[in-house]
Amino acid sequence: MIDGKTKVYGLLGRPVAHSLSPAMHNAAFRELGINAVYVAFPVTDLAQAVAGLRGLDIQGASVTIPFKEEIIPLLDELDPRAARMGAVNTVARRDERLVGYNTDWRGALKALEEKTAIAGKRFLILGAGGAARAMVFAILEKGGQAAVSDLDTAKALSLSREFWVEVVSPGHLEEYTASVLINATPVGMAPDADAIPMEPHLLGRFSLVMDIVYRPLETRLLREAKARGCQTIDGLQMLIYQGAAQFELWTGRPAPLETMTRAAYEALIGKVQTSRFKTQS
Repeated sequence: MIDGKTKVYGLLGRPVAHSLSPAMHNAAFRELGINAVYVAFPVTDLAQAVAGLRGLDIQGASVTIPFKEEIIPLLDELDPRAARMGAVNTVARRDERLVGYNTDWRGALKALEEKTAIAGKRFLILGAGGAARAMVFAILEKGGQAAVSDLDTAKALSLSREFWVEVVSPGHLEEYTASVLINATPVGMAPDADAIPMEPHLLGRFSLVMDIVYRPLETRLLREAKARGCQTIDGLQMLIYQGAAQFELWTGRPAPLETMTRAAYEALIGKVQTSRFKTQS
């Protein structure tokens, strides 16, 4: 029941209509009996949107494409990890201050560690935006090696200088040897679901391929990787884990991970077997 005491949380991005975050967070609020609601806000002017967070006493927000870097100067304070990454995906109200955090790296780390060790392994990351920054941070934190590749060379070089990682030209991806490939771009997202960020014949070189895109759940990249014998990680795993970390930052309570997982899958693909949701917290 929404009433005058209901706390409001939201998603800032463009586009946001496809997002599963409202389903996940609202299910978590219901499960724990928290009088709160989470709404997706399609943002046309980020500065005005952040002013709206302040003026409407909104308690917290998720931040997605294309605003994870752009939002930083509009906030009052940054968590040290978010400052190091140069990307924010979570905003929390602390008294009258808006504080920026990053939970993407925690979501990425948990999804990766379910399939592979990180220390000593080489990772090739496609993209140099906010999600890629979180990936690089997570991998380096755990003792892995990372290289990035992006069509925007200036953006890739900027990330490289900040983290001291290698830049691989998009035209020379076959020359970089890595165990794991991560797509940290929106390439392959519906409605352009037939797009792929790397030529399929190059995928057999990797033992594991991860895609942050979750709509569709199995992207063309993941299908092509599976056909070549690679293990795969879909984007929904990272989304769920980073969302659980957001929930805990906002509420100070353990996230009901199984409930959030069920809500995300049901919102994306409809009813499925309950046994699928036995997820370790």
